[in-house]
Amino acid sequence: MRTFEYRTPETIDEAISLLKEAGGSARPLAGGTDLVVQMKERATRFPYPETIVSLDRVAELRTIDFSDSDGLRIGSGATMSDVATHPAIQERYTALAEGAGVVGSLQTMNMATIGGNVCNAAPSADSAPPLLVYEAEAVIAGPNGRRSLPIAELFRGPGETALESGELLAELRLPVPPAGTGAVYERNTPRKQMDIAVVGVGVSLTLSGDTIGRARVALGAVAPTPRRAQAAEAALEGQPANDETFAKAAEAAATDDCSPITDIRASAEYRRHLVKVMTARLLAQAANRAKGTS
Repeated sequence: MRTFEYRTPETIDEAISLLKEAGGSARPLAGGTDLVVQMKERATRFPYPETIVSLDRVAELRTIDFSDSDGLRIGSGATMSDVATHPAIQERYTALAEGAGVVGSLQTMNMATIGGNVCNAAPSADSAPPLLVYEAEAVIAGPNGRRSLPIAELFRGPGETALESGELLAELRLPVPPAGTGAVYERNTPRKQMDIAVVGVGVSLTLSGDTIGRARVALGAVAPTPRRAQAAEAALEGQPANDETFAKAAEAAATDDCSPITDIRASAEYRRHLVKVMTARLLAQAANRAKGTS
């Protein structure tokens, strides 16, 4: 590992000032579970940082707040353990608790932050499909103030986000799920822990009786970015919540909503098969949760 300058701001404004001062040679450091590995082993993938701006002392980035009026606010510095075990998230945003609860080992979860998981922009990020189905909004702080954009617009490609020079992700805002909503996240991995998703699927269904009023489906590791499965959603909304509907939506997700590749971990064909099987199963689970029978 090459030498670098290490700065430790205590406020968001101070962190932004340091990032702006260093320009493109600076990188913010949250938990470090991705960045430190990249610096040690894959530094050629990005300009090696001359300055590391640690966010560890910026207390306002670690807050998690929920209210029935404003929904959920998660500071980008909240750890995966914080997210997975927070009572409001476990109760109201179950799929997000499930995604945060499978990121690496327990030791990794205690260090890795939700902001780092999002901003690393891996197509397989476990927090991404749940954030997509809950329609999260990213709040970005930078030299020109703050701006917000839907989480789907933050992802630009593998390892690429909409963050500009000097900006950092400050928080994530999630609206309150409508009444009668059930959501699930699951991934397929060769190993239970210390692995990344071959396929990740997040689903959210809002039921009115036995009819699907609102559907959100999101896929990970089957495209250059995590993405909403809009063809699957269209096949669900207004339809009865039954196995036939779920099968049609799963087929749409596997056929129209993903563009997987073949790599050392799985073939494109196998990934499509997983999308189909997992989507149908998780839709049924989400419907059960929506009905309160899970």
